[in-house]
Amino acid sequence: MTTAIFNTTEVQDFLRLASGLDQTGGNPRTKQIIHRILSDLFKTIEDLNITSDEYWAGVAYLNRLGASSEAGLLSPGLGLDRYFDMRMDADDKAQHVENGTPRTIEGPLYVAGAPEVKGYARLDDGSDKAGNTLIMHGTVYGADGKPLKNAKVEVWHANTKGFYSHYDPTGEQQPFNMRRTIITDDQGRYKFQSIVPKGYGCPPDGPTQGLLNQLGRHGNRPAHIHFFVTADGHRKLTTQINIDGDPLVYDDFAYATREGLVPPLVSHTDAASIKAEGLDGPFDEIVFDFTLSPLVNGVDNQIVERPRLAA
Repeated sequence: MTTAIFNTTEVQDFLRLASGLDQTGGNPRTKQIIHRILSDLFKTIEDLNITSDEYWAGVAYLNRLGASSEAGLLSPGLGLDRYFDMRMDADDKAQHVENGTPRTIEGPLYVAGAPEVKGYARLDDGSDKAGNTLIMHGTVYGADGKPLKNAKVEVWHANTKGFYSHYDPTGEQQPFNMRRTIITDDQGRYKFQSIVPKGYGCPPDGPTQGLLNQLGRHGNRPAHIHFFVTADGHRKLTTQINIDGDPLVYDDFAYATREGLVPPLVSHTDAASIKAEGLDGPFDEIVFDFTLSPLVNGVDNQIVERPRLAA
């Protein structure tokens, strides 16, 4: 078809009708958003001459995406999560807000309620024998550059198979394995022992990877560790660090890699270092400090409310 009808009065009136703009009930914000989405979709159908077959293939895809619970996986894969970060970065710049540690995407695999400990935590339960021992530690600083005691560092990461506890299809991991909430000590320090995680890929037969295949893209992530960092008088920091040396560090399908979030991974094999950590063999070490940003007019303007698993 080549006939253009989008800008006709008939179609524009129909969009208002379908969006409920002519109705007194309902939610005005929802109407505004739906009207814009429908308008853009109608225009796309016309501009690209999308066929009925293509449209219904898209509907079937959305049904499959929902049935697979992969919408939260496709979102970062299409760059939507990164785009929201870009918008927040731009808003901070416009308001002259200085960020210390860069923000980056949360991902879909956080679980609320991880055990809380003071200063130091053992994240893994020792069952994953394939992972190198990891010691990660650092200091949480406030916007004034001073260490923050009693800051909350929530940390979570995958095992060496790329699976997270509570989402592990093998059923091998216990609840909250490789998940903890660490409260910084009086010097603002946190520390944990775990294993070096591995990256993961989208389910190869799932709808997310199916769409990425159509785009000629892979669906793999480098090894990484997630963090929420919060403290009174500061904005919540959502970020993650990538494991240095992973071949996908700068080729992340979820676009989460940012400068300043790839700290060195240092291997220790000497007896003195091993003894100092109370370990019985070699280990890898990451030293990483977090610097939080101030509230904006007394408000945390980067809090994101979204559905999250709680256990």
